[in-house]
Amino acid sequence: MLKEIVKRIAAMFGLEWAILMAFIEVESGGKGFDPATGKIIIQFEPVWFRKKAPYAPSGKWSLNGVERQKQEWEAFNEVFNLNRSAAMESTSIGLGQIMGDHWKRLEYNSVGAMWDDAKLSLERQVWQIAKFIQTDSDLLIAIKARNWGEVATIYNGPKYKEVAVRYNRDPYNISMEKAFKKYTA
Repeated sequence: MLKEIVKRIAAMFGLEWAILMAFIEVESGGKGFDPATGKIIIQFEPVWFRKKAPYAPSGKWSLNGVERQKQEWEAFNEVFNLNRSAAMESTSIGLGQIMGDHWKRLEYNSVGAMWDDAKLSLERQVWQIAKFIQTDSDLLIAIKARNWGEVATIYNGPKYKEVAVRYNRDPYNISMEKAFKKYTA
């Protein structure tokens, strides 16, 4: 089902479906919703929240990763009660783990509207990934050139290699290249 959605939306945006599938696999392992709770998959980013709202973090803020949804939601709910917009803008959501801070770029009227749309379905989450890619000419160029290091830097930040070492994972560029090859084989 997900592959059919991805193929349809990729065609709408003039993208290769394997690119969208690679982002989905690397960012969320193919899960847009937590099977245990039905809630959208999130990753709260404390560094971004601190930039937007001047609150001291609690211990819950130090954990993050889509594989720990209970802790992610606890941290998110804590900061949501302090500053709703800053909390949503500082959290990555769904299949593509797109940060709420990109709501304007994706042409939503508010960060809440972006979240509400992503909560509707996997289809809407795939649409958000495609729209995100389409609205970044540098990302499109890097994708077309198969410059996975540049793709990683643009989509996941310049410190993607450091994050990989911390979590004992392949760097983002390697993960993206492997996932892309998997879906083009």
